[in-house]
Parts: sequence; structure tokens; C-alpha cells
Amino acid sequence: MFRIEPATERDLPIILRLVKSLAEYEHLAHAVVATEATLRESLFVRRAAEVVIGYAGDEPAGFAVFFQTFSTFLGIPGMYLEDLFVDPKFRRQGLGEALLARLARIAVERGCGRLEWSVLRWNELAIGFYEKLGARPMDDWVPYRLTGDSLRTLARR
Repeated sequence: MFRIEPATERDLPIILRLVKSLAEYEHLAHAVVATEATLRESLFVRRAAEVVIGYAGDEPAGFAVFFQTFSTFLGIPGMYLEDLFVDPKFRRQGLGEALLARLARIAVERGCGRLEWSVLRWNELAIGFYEKLGARPMDDWVPYRLTGDSLRTLARR
């Protein structure tokens, strides 16, 4: 029922729409400052990340955004899933699992030792979904982030 395709530059309006839909779902719509221009530069010029889009017929139904990481302990690359989103009307039909399976195949083909992501603590639906697939939380690790002024201040030191 679904097909998954690598995103191309012509998909920028779809990608931005899905990003905004994800942000609304996560109650973070106010945080989206991405534009088609910034996404074009990041995804298709700098190639900082990749996107696959899941379609139901011709309708974009969800997406995954991912990029390569590196594990010093394993000594090989890894993959980080930045975003996974399925439009609510297409949930519980297998698209989320299909998107993750596609990323797992890409990771294995590229010799990656792991696929990692973060999930909001309140998102019990997603947590249950991920754990059903065999994913486990990294309880010993606490994510940290530098952004905006804090990032620029540290960069000037």
C-alpha cells in the first residue's frame, strides 16, 4: 500500500509541510524556522542529511530524516534518525515500521553499527511502537544541546 522514495529537490514543499506537521504534533510549531531555501541548501547542496518520503498512492503520508554519525567505540559509522513522522490518517497501517525498516536497510548496506534517535518522554505511542520493534532506551545517557546564543558564545571562546 505504501511506497518509500528518496527525496529530491522537487520534494522541498512536501518536506517542509511534513516538518511543520511534525512540529505541530510535538507542540513545537513555534520553533520551525526552516524554509525551502534552507532545506535546499542543507539537504541537496551540503548534503547534511537525507530524507525518504512514504507515499500512499500519490499522497505524501510520512517521512524520515537521517544522517551519518560515527562511533569511536565501534570504530565504524552509525546513523541518526532526526525525525520520523507519519500523518495521523495513515498511522497504524505499517508506514512507520516500513520507514524504519528502510533506514535499517540503508544502515546495514552502508556498514553502520547502529541506528539511534530520540523520542519525547510524553510520546508514549511512539515509545511503545519503538520498543515493539526491539529498540531500547539509553537510560544512562542524557541528551544535551547548545543552540542560539549559547552556541555562538562558546564558539567565540
